Amino acid sequence: MGAIPVANGKQDTPHWGNSFTARVSQVVYAGGAIRSGIRMAELGKKMAELDVEKNRQEVRFLLTGYYLDLYKLGNQIEVVRQNIALTQKEIDQMKARREQGTVLQNDITRYEYQLQSLELTLTRLTDASTIINHQLVTTLHLPEQTVIVPDENELNTEINALSAIAVQDTWQQTATENNLGISQATIATNLAEQKVKQAKAESLPSVAVVAENHLFGPYTQDLIPKDCNVNLWFVGIGVKFNLGSLWKNKHHIRKARTEHRQSREVLALAREGVENAVEANYINLLTSYTEVKTQQKQVELANQNYSVVQNRYQNDLALLTDMVDASNMKLSAEMALVNARIGMLYNFYTLKYVTNTL
Repeated sequence: MGAIPVANGKQDTPHWGNSFTARVSQVVYAGGAIRSGIRMAELGKKMAELDVEKNRQEVRFLLTGYYLDLYKLGNQIEVVRQNIALTQKEIDQMKARREQGTVLQNDITRYEYQLQSLELTLTRLTDASTIINHQLVTTLHLPEQTVIVPDENELNTEINALSAIAVQDTWQQTATENNLGISQATIATNLAEQKVKQAKAESLPSVAVVAENHLFGPYTQDLIPKDCNVNLWFVGIGVKFNLGSLWKNKHHIRKARTEHRQSREVLALAREGVENAVEANYINLLTSYTEVKTQQKQVELANQNYSVVQNRYQNDLALLTDMVDASNMKLSAEMALVNARIGMLYNFYTLKYVTNTL
């Protein structure tokens, strides 16, 4: 046999290499954790939307209060102005009778004192109206010099429309469907339920489809590195299970169930609180409606009494004190009617605020 030739010299071998790994994993079963996570994200979004709507309802109710206060002050100002004009007319008539010697100066003085009192009341009401107007303008971010004038026709229309007040069961149903507090408590209960499912899912294994591809070049993993490319790939199923969850997760599940039970109790309390609030505000609305009807009758009677006393006084059949009393009664009745009308509107809008339909 011939001798085997041996090559002399050195053989070049690579001393470094590049590697590229691509790994894809898709979970196909996680004990319901994925579905619960998606559901919790959806519920969290709804909760945030309800927070925004709740803030919007609160701002609307605040603006409604300012607006009704402004309307109330405007009506009171108009009542006082009418009484000022009436008092001034009485003073002029009394001065004319004073020249005839049928009225004493003391009588005129008493009416002038009443006129000063009315003018002071007018100043106070005007200042209060300016303050409320500023608060309303500031809240609405309107120009500072803006003057808001309530639409009396619209408000009077709403007052007249309240003569057909919805029955209490209708308001209760509306509150159940629209109250944001109940909606938020319901979402919190659903969130707690999803947390229970997630806690249970941690006790179950997760299964995933796995695919990997490895590319080496040059190949330096062998005893003698080779200047070549090697591609390895595989597809399989991976199962992962945390043994520690067998001991630790029991506490998580117990805690999640306790929170779920508490959330149901909070939901029941929210429904009970809204039901009581609707009933109380509904009764207040009925009471204020009756009060408006009563005050309207009192204004009618006060005006009739004023006309009678004024006629008797002009014919020297009544004293000045009777005339002053009749004037004060007329003013008080008209102011009470204004307050009753605004009170009824306020109770109505409070009921809409409780049902979150404002």
